[in-house]
Amino acid sequence: MSEAFPVVYLARHGETAWSLSGQHTGLTDLPLTERGVQAAKSLGERLRGVKVAKVFASPLQRAHKTAELAGFGAVAEIDRDLVEWDYGKYEGLKTAEIRVERPDWELFHDGCPGGETLEQISARADRMVAKLRAVNASVLVFSSGHILRVLAARWLGIDPAVVGRYLILDTASVSELGYDRNWARPVIRLWNETRHSA
Repeated sequence: MSEAFPVVYLARHGETAWSLSGQHTGLTDLPLTERGVQAAKSLGERLRGVKVAKVFASPLQRAHKTAELAGFGAVAEIDRDLVEWDYGKYEGLKTAEIRVERPDWELFHDGCPGGETLEQISARADRMVAKLRAVNASVLVFSSGHILRVLAARWLGIDPAVVGRYLILDTASVSELGYDRNWARPVIRLWNETRHSA
């Protein structure tokens, strides 16, 4: 990839007990499952040879442990703007459980009582986008599913309420943000690749 068109590699953390069960995992600092550990190592194989100027990781152990197991722990810079969405009162709940009380609840529209609003997490994502663009070279990011979905939307300059719910991310997946070669517009080059952990 040309220096004029840097790539932002997004790596979602490996499996945890709650990602497996479908529980909303924001600030609860869960470890990886054994399968999550193996997937993080496979992610390292997938990322072998990728040349990046910087590596950023969420301070939550599921993200920075994934970075470590993938071979980037020694160079990963911890950044609090990459912490997962604060789900407040919905922490640890499944969407189906939330919808018993709020049948029309949609994270990307309603946020979470006692947690973050979409505007608050979008502001964090905007700060992160500014940091990524300031590097002006390829970068690797390790974090969690919802913050990475918001980050991708803000990379494109789109309201996450419009697109965020459509951007599903599996654990230990790799995605790529970048620029269109002809117009230098922000684009999604690759989304939710998981072949390495199959």
